[in-house]
Amino acid sequence: MKLTGLYNFKNEIHVFRIYDKTIPEGYRVLVDRLWPRGISKEKANLNCWWKEIAPEAELRRWFNHDAKKWNEFRLKYLNELDLKSDIVEKYLEKVNYADLIILYGAKEKQYNHAWIIKEYLERR
Repeated sequence: MKLTGLYNFKNEIHVFRIYDKTIPEGYRVLVDRLWPRGISKEKANLNCWWKEIAPEAELRRWFNHDAKKWNEFRLKYLNELDLKSDIVEKYLEKVNYADLIILYGAKEKQYNHAWIIKEYLERR
C-alpha cells in the first residue's frame, strides 16, 4: 500500500454494520458515501464520516454486492484507496489512541467495502 505519512496507526480495527445492536466503544467512522436509512446522526454517534474514501459511484453500482465480482471489485477498490491515501492519512491522524470502529450500512455483511478498508489499513 502507498500510505507513506509519518502517522503510525497501531490500534485495533473492527467492522460492524451500523444497524447492529451492539457496537463496541472506539473511534466510530461511517465509510459509506450515502447516509444509511433510518439512522439518525444521534443514534449513529459517529466521530467522523469518511465518505470521501467510499467506493466511487460507478464502481459501487457495478459491483452491487455480487459475490462473483468480489475479487475484481476488491482489486479495483484497493487501487482507488491508493489514489486517496493522502485522505486516509488525514483521517487516521484524528483517531488517536482509540480502537477504530468501521461502520457500514449494507445488508451484505461479507462482500462490502468496509472489509477492504480494514484490509487496506492493516496491510500498510
